[in-house]
Amino acid sequence: MVRFGIAGFGLHAVKRLMPGFALSKNCRVTAISRPNFEKAQASARQFNIPHAFASTAELSQCSEVDAVFVATPNVAHVNDVLAAVAAGKPVLCEKPMGMNAGECRRMVEAARAAGVLLGVAHVFRFEQTTNRCRERVAAGALGAPIFARSEFSFLGGREHARTWLNDVKVAGGGPIADIGVHCVDTLRYILQDEVVRVSATAIPNRTAPDIEAAAHLSLEFSRGTLGAVLCSFLADYRTPFELVGDGGSVRADDFLNVERAVTLEWRRSHTAVETETLSNQLAYGLQVDAFAAAVEGKGAFPAPGEDGWQNQEILDAAYRSIRSGKAEDVPQVK
Repeated sequence: MVRFGIAGFGLHAVKRLMPGFALSKNCRVTAISRPNFEKAQASARQFNIPHAFASTAELSQCSEVDAVFVATPNVAHVNDVLAAVAAGKPVLCEKPMGMNAGECRRMVEAARAAGVLLGVAHVFRFEQTTNRCRERVAAGALGAPIFARSEFSFLGGREHARTWLNDVKVAGGGPIADIGVHCVDTLRYILQDEVVRVSATAIPNRTAPDIEAAAHLSLEFSRGTLGAVLCSFLADYRTPFELVGDGGSVRADDFLNVERAVTLEWRRSHTAVETETLSNQLAYGLQVDAFAAAVEGKGAFPAPGEDGWQNQEILDAAYRSIRSGKAEDVPQVK
């Protein structure tokens, strides 16, 4: 049983992580941290968690913590990951991995130097729908991929519980950083290909002018597939997905979703030839179990820190493109 400490026990931990740990088979939460120690103690009592701390550094020193899950606001990720690595603890860091690619490089290099496992919590890599598409695309079910589209929206105004999403100094960006990164990662994962160039445009946020309210990213993959990512804080929750190849296509509504069953529609020549309905409800549990297995040396974690760094290179290129009005090349992580 791998014992986790959750650094940054806020809304995401309550809504997603704790239910995920409850579904896991080889994990349990033994410690949490929040900057306000009294709130940390209250949360620990609420969820029957043995230890509460006011910082990630203190949590990482706990002898009853085998691995640290960093779920703090984005601006804190780099220091929290480095604190856990310095304590010799494997770290699973929420996405986006950092505020910029330079921070991600620091985290990856520190983990490598310390010989510590570092993963990024791209939970949609653990969905049945995502992995079904990845397997069938690799097997040639659609022929050569031509277009790939992933969208993600939710209403993320100032009334949202995570108010820091509207502060660029804490979030690093708007929907591109928060949910666009999920779309980017999902396309990279399914296609098993890398983005080499990005063009991006954005709609400014009227109430938080330093961040975007919506954006469109045009992605060029190394093997020629053209990708489109659309993300926003202006519409109700929606995550449509479509992949078109020279031998067929697949599409789904609510693709990046762990709450409702998702129906994949496989098509050829304008006709649906197959549909399959899958559940993604176990994704958060599968994610922490996979990290626990990697901690125990039973396999590689499917979302290593290098992937978080590569995704951040793509996000950074998108923001450069918005400022420059030109396509921007994406450095490749080695």
